[in-house]
Amino acid sequence: MNKIIELIQNHRSIRKFEDKLLSDEQIKTIVESAQAASTSSFVQAYSIIGVKDKQKKERLAELAGGQAYVAENGHFFVFCADLYRHQLIAENYSQDASEALESTEKFMVAIIDATLAAQNAVLAAESMGLGAVYIGGLRNQLTEVCELLKIPPYVIPLFGVAVGYPAQQPDKKQRLPLQHIYHEDEYNQDKVAYYQQLNDYDEEISAYYQKRTNGKRKDTWTGQMAGLLAKPARMYMKKFVEQQGFNKR
Repeated sequence: MNKIIELIQNHRSIRKFEDKLLSDEQIKTIVESAQAASTSSFVQAYSIIGVKDKQKKERLAELAGGQAYVAENGHFFVFCADLYRHQLIAENYSQDASEALESTEKFMVAIIDATLAAQNAVLAAESMGLGAVYIGGLRNQLTEVCELLKIPPYVIPLFGVAVGYPAQQPDKKQRLPLQHIYHEDEYNQDKVAYYQQLNDYDEEISAYYQKRTNGKRKDTWTGQMAGLLAKPARMYMKKFVEQQGFNKR
């Protein structure tokens, strides 16, 4: 155990922040930390949009489903899969790069690059005593998000990250047991063991919710997941991704 591992394993999603903006130096440090993440073949297929404008943050909060902390934070970052600059490079070299840019592989590269960069950014922020929460709700209405942020082709806003000075310290939410995530040599498909692990985890998560809500909530993780799977969400995504020039081949 060391300070870095302690920081990683102590992560909590912070959804309430003090009314205090990040400094330009803090923002620069967080972005430079994001850029230090690994990137496939040095492609660097992502961009980060920092949103300072109060009205834009409030609009993003609405588009994300009314999440107040999208507007009320120290700074809001939007992480994007981005092959726009690569399209410009191809044009500059008089190349038709559409087959490569529209491939599923490059789509995956852009998503992975952006996600690795975002996790670096969050760790950097937390190491500075700040808190953060990922905002997947931006994908609820991506057409409107793109219009607001003036997003060009070959760019997709994937998620936001609200960062700021924590005004809360929630309990740590326990993750799935290690043996349910980590497999050695081959994928363990023992369903009996799987169901037992899930049952044990359900009991742990239910106890967590009961403690956090003084008994008002006692749902299980598998119950949450079953409910989630019963209601397909954001089914426009395939069409939208293709409209932006991604994942067409």
